[in-house]
Amino acid sequence: MIKQGMLREIDQSKLTNRDKITPAVLQMAVSYDPDMKYAVPYALSATGIMVNKTKAKQAYERNYNILADSQFTGHATMMDDMREVLGCALLQLGYSMNSTDLSELLQATELVKNKWKPNLSRFDAEGFGKAFASGDFWLCQGYPEIVYGEVNESRWDEVIDFFIPAEGGPATLDSMCILKDAPHYELANELINFIHRPENYALFIDEFRYPCVVNTEAPNFVTTKPMYDAQQAMNCTLKADLSKDLDKYNDLWQTIRFSAN
Repeated sequence: MIKQGMLREIDQSKLTNRDKITPAVLQMAVSYDPDMKYAVPYALSATGIMVNKTKAKQAYERNYNILADSQFTGHATMMDDMREVLGCALLQLGYSMNSTDLSELLQATELVKNKWKPNLSRFDAEGFGKAFASGDFWLCQGYPEIVYGEVNESRWDEVIDFFIPAEGGPATLDSMCILKDAPHYELANELINFIHRPENYALFIDEFRYPCVVNTEAPNFVTTKPMYDAQQAMNCTLKADLSKDLDKYNDLWQTIRFSAN
């Protein structure tokens, strides 16, 4: 959106709470907007792995090898998202999640096709939370909020083992922006700053249960337990804009989606 000229610059004089934004979170945006010229972060979330502890019959590895663990065969799923799936495979192989090297991408593709996909029920980006809660899926790679939102909070500790492998995982940084032709530009700036008053931001965290990592002072006002540990999210990587190299991912993803396994 920045490259295409769709956004208007934030009025920095109105952003009096900019000092509340965690520097490490801004560093994650260094490739596209490190100074919050166009985008002010409001939520950092991460993709990880969730195991239904009541269904696992034996010990399992808390890393990407779990995706090939036969005890979950037919009851496992990964995101129906080429950047997520190939990104995890690249990390497992020791490469950058944003690699554009064809040799590395081919290795990642073979890992998914030969080791992970035979274990999966399907690729699923929408219904995996309900399927996990019902006991159909025992192992999910995906957004934790989707699963936590479907399992009664009183059973979170009993049922859900969520982890992000030591190699890291894909992260999402949601940000507030102002469209170039926004009719209420001044109010939009006021709203962005309002959200980052620590006591207001804490209300957002209490509602959505994300780890409180974006606003440095809001943890003093948060009253709920997050879905997962904040440090896990900070060990993850944003998906970069790959421009024309995205076609490499798309071509390889088609071979995965339509392979015989």
